[in-house]
Amino acid sequence: MIPGLSQRRRFSDLSEQEVLALAISSEEDDARIYRSYAEQLRADYPDSARVFDAMAEEEDGHRRRLIDTHRARFGEAIPLLRREHVAGYYARRPVWLMRNLGIERIREEAERMEREAHDFYMRAAGRATDAATRKLLGDLAAAEAGHEAAADRLVETQLDTDAVERERRTAHRQFVLTWVQPGLAGLMDGSVSTLAPIFATAFATHDTGTTFLVGLAASVGAGISMGFTEAASDDGAISGRGSPLKRGIASGVMTALGGLGHALPYLIPHFWTATGIAMAVVFCELWVIAWIQKKYMDTPFFRAAFQVVLGGALVFAAGVLIGSG
Repeated sequence: MIPGLSQRRRFSDLSEQEVLALAISSEEDDARIYRSYAEQLRADYPDSARVFDAMAEEEDGHRRRLIDTHRARFGEAIPLLRREHVAGYYARRPVWLMRNLGIERIREEAERMEREAHDFYMRAAGRATDAATRKLLGDLAAAEAGHEAAADRLVETQLDTDAVERERRTAHRQFVLTWVQPGLAGLMDGSVSTLAPIFATAFATHDTGTTFLVGLAASVGAGISMGFTEAASDDGAISGRGSPLKRGIASGVMTALGGLGHALPYLIPHFWTATGIAMAVVFCELWVIAWIQKKYMDTPFFRAAFQVVLGGALVFAAGVLIGSG
């Protein structure tokens, strides 16, 4: 038997008083979660923070109605019953797991919370024997089902066009700082810095197997190094660049991919065929880097292409010259 499992009640075994107690504690928890989201968003998304403040107020209203019903039927003493006390009952993700997530992810989480609450009230209403209690639970189920539309109305009320545009720009900036910049730096490092060792080995040995192993080692090693360096260099608290874990993953993965792109062709046993494909891959990698710089960094495409291609060409030439010598 799993330790602690026997201490949890099944929902079907709960009395009507316990169902009301569970609903009261759940509404209280949801209001706290919405207020936590509001505080988390207030600095960068003040208008959306007001939306979550309003949603928390709605949950408070539900809780007061449930308490009034409990008081009328069962008195003042409300049993201590929470989600974790009921087997199979839906759980809420800890708020700290959402701290580094974007605003759209938080909104999706809020929608999931409302769907789960609706399902709970539908089940609870089906078990209620008192007409007033059944009506209340049914009303709350309908309210939870309508919260997505209510949230949309709140967004329309609280977020005007300028506010939406400000939040969109803030979210885009955060995406660029957390994912694009570290990933681009990694891709540039992996694509350019591995050119010399890979092509030096290729032209020195004419052995595709050895070249692939050198390329694999250089790419994976560079990826690990870049990932740890990015994660350890800035915790994001002051710079606002976001989670160091996310930045480390973006930088490390893209560094490894940048090197592996022109190392993988050397799995082909024919040297010149593998080298020709690897050179074509390098050309594509450099143009992808220039495109990303143009799209996300507003760098003029031809200036970005000139800088990247020139740098890549110099490193490639150095590798070929060293390997041929």
